[in-house]
Amino acid sequence: MAPNGLIAHLYGPLEGKRHDAFMLGVSGLLPQLERITKPDGEPYVVYGDPAYGISRHIIAPFRGAHLTPLPQQFNSDMSKVRASVEWGFGKISQYFAYLDFHKNLKVLLQPVGKYYAVRALLANCHTCLYGSVTSSFFELEPPSLEVYSIVQK
Repeated sequence: MAPNGLIAHLYGPLEGKRHDAFMLGVSGLLPQLERITKPDGEPYVVYGDPAYGISRHIIAPFRGAHLTPLPQQFNSDMSKVRASVEWGFGKISQYFAYLDFHKNLKVLLQPVGKYYAVRALLANCHTCLYGSVTSSFFELEPPSLEVYSIVQK
């Protein structure tokens, strides 16, 4: 989830028993991040689950029972930011609830992964037109639908 409210990287489907670190490894996200940098040369980073570990492109919460105030504050601030990912999932479920009915989806008989990808694309289009909780939280306008459609080509 990007701060402008768009789902910036979607990968899958993978079976649910796979570990998050495995999914990160096969998703291709890290090589994509290696190819781009900010204008000042600094790398882009993703705030992730502690299971991902820490690398040049991934930061995670500080661990430990006896953290000093600064790491505690960092963890507190970042947990609020991390909630924005859940807002994206919530938007998809809210606007496409018919696909959230588990008894209606048959994993081996229907292209469930494609259904989700289409929902994410349409949710991004909705965000371009109307904004989102995430874009409001970060005070960042999503692109227009026209700009988004050009980038997707």
